[in-house]
Formats: sequence, C-alpha cells, structure tokens
Amino acid sequence: MTGELPISTIFISLSLVFYSIGVWSERLAGRLKRWHLVFFWGGLAFDTTGTGMMFEMAGGIDTDIHSITGLAAIILMVIHAVWATVVLLRKDENAITSFHRFSVIVWAIWLVPYFTGFFASMR
Repeated sequence: MTGELPISTIFISLSLVFYSIGVWSERLAGRLKRWHLVFFWGGLAFDTTGTGMMFEMAGGIDTDIHSITGLAAIILMVIHAVWATVVLLRKDENAITSFHRFSVIVWAIWLVPYFTGFFASMR
C-alpha cells in the first residue's frame, strides 16, 4: 500500500495536466479539434486509474465531499469526452465552436475533488 499512494497521486496529477491542456488549448483555439480528444480521454484515463487506486486503498467510496465530488467529476469527464467525440464526428460547426463553454465548466468542477484531496492530504 505504501507504494500505491505516490503512484496514484502521480496519476491524478497527470490527469490535471492532460485535462488542463485539453480544456484550455480548446478554449484558446475557440474550437474543438481532434487532438483535444487525446487530452480529454488521457485525462479521464489517468483520473480513473488514480482514483481507482485510491478507492482501493481507502476500502471503497466514502460519503465525504471529496469522494462525492470526485465521483461526480469522473461521470462528468466521461460525458464530456463522449460528447466531444460525438460533436467532432457529426461535424457540427456551431457545437465545435461553442463546446469550450462546457469544457471549462467540467474542468472547474473537476478541480473541487482535486484540491479537497490535496488539502486533506496535508492534515
């Protein structure tokens, strides 16, 4: 278990890096591009891996704010990545140029469990 905590923390931090690059590069570009999907899906993969490891170490999900917002954030990340994929496949120009609004909201919600976990680990 001792080796799992640093590894799971690295996965969660990689998720922050990938998801932030995807979301903010999309926002700055003003349109959703295929390469953004790599960062959305990569961020989701790193987050679910790290979170899964942490759930295993904790013996399951708890009912605290960190656990509940973490689960909600992963669900939103799945919806976000799937929806981004569908938008690009449909080639809907209006959705392609306005998708960043949803991306930034999901990213901001994702930060809640990231920082509550970070601050809780400092106790």
